[in-house]
Amino acid sequence: MPAYKLIIFDWDGTLMDSQARIVACLRCAAEDLKLIALSDDELKHIIGLGLREAIARLYADLDEAQITHFADRYRYHFLTANDTPSGLFADVRLMLEQLRDKGFMLAIATGKARRGLEPVLLESGLNELFHGSRCADETRSKPHPQMLEELLDEFGVEAEDAIMVGDTEYDLLMANTLGMDTLAVSYGVHDKETILKHKPLFCVDSITELSDCLLACALKH
Repeated sequence: MPAYKLIIFDWDGTLMDSQARIVACLRCAAEDLKLIALSDDELKHIIGLGLREAIARLYADLDEAQITHFADRYRYHFLTANDTPSGLFADVRLMLEQLRDKGFMLAIATGKARRGLEPVLLESGLNELFHGSRCADETRSKPHPQMLEELLDEFGVEAEDAIMVGDTEYDLLMANTLGMDTLAVSYGVHDKETILKHKPLFCVDSITELSDCLLACALKH
């Protein structure tokens, strides 16, 4: 049996290459509200947070009603109007199938809302590979550790029996709070220098490396 019982993945930037689409939809929503245009770097830095928390960080002067309006416009663009392509990183399915076949339980902890996650899980065909998930509209946003705490409770495992895999400092911070091991990927949203500050066990550069690292480090942990 593997030393880790549960592997928890972030979604955007870790399993799905959705950065360009998220940035485009944030920009469209800001234009709808006639807000000042922000750079791509500013917009992509908040990927991983819950939507309301992300908007509040981008535009600190907005009141609650304006945040709600922005969130509605973002969802409209993301779910309906915007056609910026996004897809799984290469070999994600193969990696998840290998991990499942080795006996790991697999879960998702994401800044997406449930109605954003479920369609992409179904469209990608990955819904059958995950045993559970938590979304930002069901619990507190990253980097608060509540979504991880709830997943640990659901699966009946301790923090030392799980590992969090993500591409942002928000992923690593919430796991660090619980004393949970982390594995970072450098191909997502936050740069390697930023994520290395939070001391992941490893930082990998591709899905192939991620798969190899999870199998190797989990078996010898």
